[in-house]
Amino acid sequence: QVQLVESGGGLVQTGGSLRLSCAASGRTFSTYAMIWFRQAPGKEREFVAGISASGGVTYYGASVKGRFTISRDNAKGTVYLQMNTLKPEDTAVYHCAARQGSIVTVIDHYDYWGQGTQVTVSS
Repeated sequence: QVQLVESGGGLVQTGGSLRLSCAASGRTFSTYAMIWFRQAPGKEREFVAGISASGGVTYYGASVKGRFTISRDNAKGTVYLQMNTLKPEDTAVYHCAARQGSIVTVIDHYDYWGQGTQVTVSS
């Protein structure tokens, strides 16, 4: 069982930056692939970024590639999402999710999800 708690969301102006954190409970964090996904009101969930258990492989959604960076600290049991050059269309609730094994970009293949943190980008 893994519990995930996101933090770091908030209100930021267009072009600004935020760093999200996702803290995981449990001793086997280093065996979990992790992703960030987001959901805006009235829209489908969208894959944002993913990182393998070791941290050696990362994937990004097309809309955030080049602006967002995912990283993890297995010693701290935390995954991060550095978001730069934010745009109003990045406004959403951001969730982290975990699964044991290899990284995949299909959100429904992740077994554990956090409650999310709101990111609002003003124009």
